[in-house]
Amino acid sequence: MSNHGADLYLDLMKKVLTNTIYADPAIRVWGEDNEEARQEGRDWPSVAHTMVGMKRLENLQHCVESVLRDNTPGDLIETGVWRGGSSILMRAVLKAHGVLDRSVWLADSFQGMPVADEQAHPDDRQLQWHLHNDFLAVPLEQVRENFSRYGLLDQQVRFLPGWFADTLPTIEVDKLAVIRLDGDHYDSTMDALVNLYPRLSPGGFVIVDDYVLPACSEAVETYRREHGITEPPQPIDGVAMFWQRG
Repeated sequence: MSNHGADLYLDLMKKVLTNTIYADPAIRVWGEDNEEARQEGRDWPSVAHTMVGMKRLENLQHCVESVLRDNTPGDLIETGVWRGGSSILMRAVLKAHGVLDRSVWLADSFQGMPVADEQAHPDDRQLQWHLHNDFLAVPLEQVRENFSRYGLLDQQVRFLPGWFADTLPTIEVDKLAVIRLDGDHYDSTMDALVNLYPRLSPGGFVIVDDYVLPACSEAVETYRREHGITEPPQPIDGVAMFWQRG
């Protein structure tokens, strides 16, 4: 699906979304604070619109362009969007290829991570992500503004504000082509799989951003086992994985 103009646009978009151009400082770093950490999504950037890194953005572009090339039916969705960067890239891919009949859905609480109470997975209770909500919580209005700054806020961008358990069962879509999970918690990951995977078209992709986290990977493997999913998972960058539905 090669198009020189589209390739140039999307390559620049990924550099802007990760802000490798101006190299904003990190708020928190998983390992060394350098360009490699930003490439691999191992830091929390102070300015950039995504924290997933270049490798995961390249994988996301590959998945979206694959379903477009193969005419795999369905919309695109991300569960857990932070500042919106990955979803912005999905919308940019649709625009670059002149696609008008698919939407990008953004599901998020837009108020940060839920409190991991005594009913939560032990690893979620240990990590206590909600203690970082001063950084992780990004209001819906800010995400909409981020889309607008790229000229990508339009009727093909759909928002689902609220907790996944409440919103995902109500999503008004029959088919999905790409599902990107970035909810960190066991319950958030399971809620997304239970409500979205049955809508995934054959040939569509599931991307799991937080597979390196034990609670997230346990939810994924439990769902895969209980539903007889045998398509092999493929690593992306040592943190995330994906598979294509057969």
